[in-house]
Amino acid sequence: MTPPSVLFVCVHNAGRSQMAAGFLSHLAGDRIEVRSAGSAPAATINSAAVEAMAEIGIDISGQSPNILTPDTVESSDVVITMGCGDTCPVFPGVRYRDWALDDPAGKGVDAVRPIRDEIKARVEALITELAIP
Repeated sequence: MTPPSVLFVCVHNAGRSQMAAGFLSHLAGDRIEVRSAGSAPAATINSAAVEAMAEIGIDISGQSPNILTPDTVESSDVVITMGCGDTCPVFPGVRYRDWALDDPAGKGVDAVRPIRDEIKARVEALITELAIP
């Protein structure tokens, strides 16, 4: 059986979506295909997000922002948006969730930790929702 695919989308694909992808990869392993993208990707990953994740043993430093494409959305089972607004295309058969989260852009690691922790809780609930053992 093919594992479900989850796409995390935010504007810059440098903070929230990268932390969410890092958590899902760490917690679900290969039981879920993890993707992330942005409607206007940054050049690099947010350094405060990298530091906040490293504090809890998850390394996202090797990731890079990706451009959101209709094909990536259409081929995903679940799309989690985090502030991409109307730029995320909608396709029949794809489940969508919008996670209202603060944007870590321009914030230090102290401000990013609560965002990280909220993302972790939501990812854990998502794994339960998808009934991944």
